[in-house]
Amino acid sequence: MKDIKRVVQEKYSQIAKQSKDQNETSCCGSTGCCESIDYTIFSDDYSNLEGYNADSDLGLGCGIPTEFAHLKPGDSVLDLGSGAGNDCFVARAIVGESGKVTGIDFTEAMIEKARINNAKLGYQNVEFVQGDIEEMPLPDNSFDVVISNCVLNLVPDKRKAFKEIYRVLKAGGHFCVSDVVISGNLPEKVKDNAEMYAGCVSGALQKDDYLQIIKDNQFNRIEIKKEKEIKIPNIIMLNYISIDELRTYKKEKTGIYSITVLAKK
Repeated sequence: MKDIKRVVQEKYSQIAKQSKDQNETSCCGSTGCCESIDYTIFSDDYSNLEGYNADSDLGLGCGIPTEFAHLKPGDSVLDLGSGAGNDCFVARAIVGESGKVTGIDFTEAMIEKARINNAKLGYQNVEFVQGDIEEMPLPDNSFDVVISNCVLNLVPDKRKAFKEIYRVLKAGGHFCVSDVVISGNLPEKVKDNAEMYAGCVSGALQKDDYLQIIKDNQFNRIEIKKEKEIKIPNIIMLNYISIDELRTYKKEKTGIYSITVLAKK
């Protein structure tokens, strides 16, 4: 698990130094070739949303959790894996001056980038904290809403992550997360590859297992608000498996999906 966390930290430190356009053209690698995952194949378009800030959009999401999070003015919101601040700034536009938005991220370079973006915007009620989602340095019962965008699949121990979400939510609070899940079986070489893990693929759970973890952590009123299939280009898959293995994979019709899940404490 430490190795996985190290890979994630290294990859996202690299990504933090690039723009969304660079991520799209370089597949997130500094060498300019597609040896890495193109993270932007997962992402949705934020550009028409109130609060959108182009400098904070690195194209790393797989949904728009604020769309279904039922945020309202005055809410205290926590964004898990806040990156350069994209979802935090959209959330801040909804909760307004009377609300508060906290972003937590594992990667120091992302925290630094988010703080720079926030300083330019001048928000006094948005803050960014460095920390591990499995052991958040945040108090119990602190937030009305927790959001997250394509991050929990990067966390090795998802049970601990959801337990932490439950802990920091206020009684009656809720979460809305967009994440990547699997239907069927991924090739073993993809599952075992840490770089694919950092690209949100090999760390993804079976959809039913993912939802069961949420139930096991005492959440209720669990709803899938949105679901879409993600197509991983063959050129990327062939970095990890042979052409014959790819044909078998296609024949078995394994599905990789982005889902946005809402659940209440």
